[in-house]
Amino acid sequence: MQQTVPAVPQSAQDWVGGKKVESGATFRTRKLNTPLDKLTRNVAGKRSMTRTKRKRGRYIKAVPLRGRVEDLAFDATLRAAALHQQARRREALMSNGSDAALPAFFVRPVDYHRKVRVRRAANLILFVVDASWSMAVAERMAATKGAIMSLLTDAYQRRDRVGLIVFQKNSATLVLPPTSSVELAQKALREIPVGGKTPLSAGLALALHVVQRERRLHPEVMPLLIILTDGAGNVSIGNLPPQVEAHRIANQIRDACIRAVVVNMEHAAFDQGLARKLAEQMDARCLSLRELHADVLYEAVKKELR
Repeated sequence: MQQTVPAVPQSAQDWVGGKKVESGATFRTRKLNTPLDKLTRNVAGKRSMTRTKRKRGRYIKAVPLRGRVEDLAFDATLRAAALHQQARRREALMSNGSDAALPAFFVRPVDYHRKVRVRRAANLILFVVDASWSMAVAERMAATKGAIMSLLTDAYQRRDRVGLIVFQKNSATLVLPPTSSVELAQKALREIPVGGKTPLSAGLALALHVVQRERRLHPEVMPLLIILTDGAGNVSIGNLPPQVEAHRIANQIRDACIRAVVVNMEHAAFDQGLARKLAEQMDARCLSLRELHADVLYEAVKKELR
């Protein structure tokens, strides 16, 4: 089910001049491998390793236990206790006077270590796309759609979940809830109309909401926002000026530790640096549209997925 902020229906007929744009040519992107802890693999399947507090997953190391005793690492606990056996035996002998009732091995709570586990976790790659006229002509939207489809295909092969948010006119819409279906993504992309104003704040707010919901449903999910915009918002969802409001929500995304990459859709001849300023508010990388074809996007996303 689509979600909208605010709840305004979206279609190509919502305003005069609304127009659907076909996808441009797709291309083969570099694989977005995640070399975290050198535990990832280069074949199809969930690409990222993440630490988990659950009692399942690969046991990779042990750390001193703090708090409640659970998932005890017996090997590390015994090794920690072994260093103190002579001293503890002497102390026990002084207290008891005889070693007849003493244990063969002394283990104390200070020795306890718990297991650190990792398990494969899917990334959530959420595209947030500016579909207003402010980001240029329809041909550039066609190129953008081709780039998105290329990245979606790689995400599908790696078992990542992908979603798509579009903002235009007066609202933002979740046209593709997080999914691993390339077919659904293709259909959603075909239905994106171009035109209207730029409710950048609404797009960022909806992206934050979607990620927070996914984190509640899937606590170990690793979200990444790929925001395609020129950074020039001109519609507010509250009482603040559009740019101030957009930057405030961008700060919230940063504070929520949500990784992001901003792709600047503005033509170089008219670029006022607004996309870069937006990226700075989120501590995110800022790339240009032409860099979607280059290794720099691969390196940026790989860095964000670590």
